[in-house]
Amino acid sequence: MSNKLLICLGVAILAVAGAGCNTADNANANANATVASSTTRPGPDGSEITTTVDANGVKTETRVFHNNPRVARVVVTTREGKRTTTVYAPSGESKDLKNETEDALVATGNAIADAAGFVADKTVEGAKAVGSGAKTVGEKTVEGAKTVGQKTAQGAKTVGEKTVHGAKKAGSAIKKAVTP
Repeated sequence: MSNKLLICLGVAILAVAGAGCNTADNANANANATVASSTTRPGPDGSEITTTVDANGVKTETRVFHNNPRVARVVVTTREGKRTTTVYAPSGESKDLKNETEDALVATGNAIADAAGFVADKTVEGAKAVGSGAKTVGEKTVEGAKTVGQKTAQGAKTVGEKTVHGAKKAGSAIKKAVTP
């Protein structure tokens, strides 16, 4: 009887141990299935593209722009064959692209910003226009000053000639009046 008891006890221990290993294997398999795969590669315009695929097969491609003043990042999500693209401005504003004419993962940052409707910084453009206008005004001022200087010199010369001519006339008249 004691042998039977020991055999039953041994079988029970093996059954529990086997069930525990099986549960641990399932837990590891589930853990491996939920881990997303991720890769990073350089993109155009000095950007960086990170691609992740989750356990459900949803693919997310995130393109981060390191030096574009109009676009911070673009997120392209592919779920069940349907692709959505969201563009994020440096301010945090986001817009979904409805009709993506170009692939947002290879298009220029400015083309993506234009498609999303993000406008360029008008302050920079305005400063450039003001600088150009100031240069033109400066050139016109120099040109005008030269013209005024030339006209003033010409006028002074004419006045000087007239003064000399008048003085000669006056001197001649005085001479006639003094000499009888």
